[in-house]
Amino acid sequence: MNHIKTLGELKASGYQSRPLKEELRNNLIKKLQSGDKVFDGVIGFDDTVLPDIERAILSRHNILLLGLRGQAKTRIARLLINLLDEYMPIIAGSELNDDPMNPITTSGIQMVAEKGAETPVEWVHRSERYVEKLATPDVSVADLIGDVDPIKAATLKLPYSDERVLHFGLVPRSHRSIFVINELPDLQPRIQVSLFNILQEGDIQIRGFKLRLPLDIQFVFTANPEDYTNRGSIITPLKDRIESQILTHYPKTIEIARKITQQEANLAEAQKEAVVVPDLLQILLEQIVFEARESEYIDEKSGVSARLSISAMENLASTAERRMLINKEKATNARITDFWGVVPAITGKVELVYEGEQEGPYIVAINLVNEAVKKAFLDHFPHPDKLKKGQERDPYGTIRAWFSGGNTVDLLNDSSDKDFRKHLDEVAGLRKLVESHLNLTGDDVYTYMELVLHGLAEFNVVNKEIMEASFSFRDLLANMLDDDLFDDDGYED
Repeated sequence: MNHIKTLGELKASGYQSRPLKEELRNNLIKKLQSGDKVFDGVIGFDDTVLPDIERAILSRHNILLLGLRGQAKTRIARLLINLLDEYMPIIAGSELNDDPMNPITTSGIQMVAEKGAETPVEWVHRSERYVEKLATPDVSVADLIGDVDPIKAATLKLPYSDERVLHFGLVPRSHRSIFVINELPDLQPRIQVSLFNILQEGDIQIRGFKLRLPLDIQFVFTANPEDYTNRGSIITPLKDRIESQILTHYPKTIEIARKITQQEANLAEAQKEAVVVPDLLQILLEQIVFEARESEYIDEKSGVSARLSISAMENLASTAERRMLINKEKATNARITDFWGVVPAITGKVELVYEGEQEGPYIVAINLVNEAVKKAFLDHFPHPDKLKKGQERDPYGTIRAWFSGGNTVDLLNDSSDKDFRKHLDEVAGLRKLVESHLNLTGDDVYTYMELVLHGLAEFNVVNKEIMEASFSFRDLLANMLDDDLFDDDGYED
């Protein structure tokens, strides 16, 4: 239909204009009836958030998405354009997307009155019917609604009483479009007041001009509950005018979190081909984020964004890739020791409480990794301090004895795959333990062998020292004796 060029042709085609919210509603109904996916790429909200949004659209409501950072609020808002018609007719040259069948601006009304069926028509793609504004304290009423433009008045030699001197803001320019305001509480209260009329009555006023613009807009607002106290609040009368408030949330399971990370992680093709991240490490990475959301050192109200796991996955793959390049290898598997390269992705994405600041961001990040390792270890191997009922032998006895004999293992961050496997194979009983509990082959065996060492260190079976470029494992008692051999100045007693 977008080949139509005049109002007369548009009417002859049988085109019927309809309000924007009816357009969204009708297109949603078609998608639901056909079984098409409405919000492609949004994972984990199928039974919670997305049905609420669909109900809001069917009810023709404006929407407030309320949730902590990194919960796909903006992504959901942007996907709403898929519920718009592919093309929309406007009066050619219209400043506010005037509907040829029902113009609202003075210029649009005059053009239709003068040219009638010959009124020129243009077509706007749905991608151009989305307007997004990040709320900041410096946003003004003029930015959103509009103001008198003295330059326009001088250029056109018009008095300030003439409507043509008006400069329209983002809201009127979003006529027949979706308008999104992110971080709504950051808007000053007096600016929020300027939205009252458009939300309730559907019109605006600019600088006292007696004009009524019956704007047709689908509003979507996003807000973080933390902002209600830290940076501002949504004033009650405005919140009352937003018909549907929908709460978002973080992934509820590790598996859902993994799918999000796999979809969003921006890995280079060369990394995808050369670096394998075992399932265990993918689960371990997501567990770090889950631990962070429960940590007493991290501000629960601030939240821990899904972007943490995405950045962590990118860092993990890059750490393994760098090691591979240094050792002139063509492919490699990521290791637990590679998680030292994930720390920068953690420290930059968590808000620490006072106790966390005292510990320091690096220590907090290392503790999160250790807690995740501990849980992964217990998911696959027995608790070192608790023998199962009827079990007479310690499954870790051979490993304990090997370390008690004065043996140590140094896993260098940048060691080659060959050296890495060699050091793990040196630990007596380590491979046998893994193979007796898990049915594994190939490189996966070494992934779990490394997990056992890190896990035993968490239960104080062996001692783990984190150096700048390596992890050193040795007998716990031997380490204590070494400490006793030297005085506080480092000299032998």
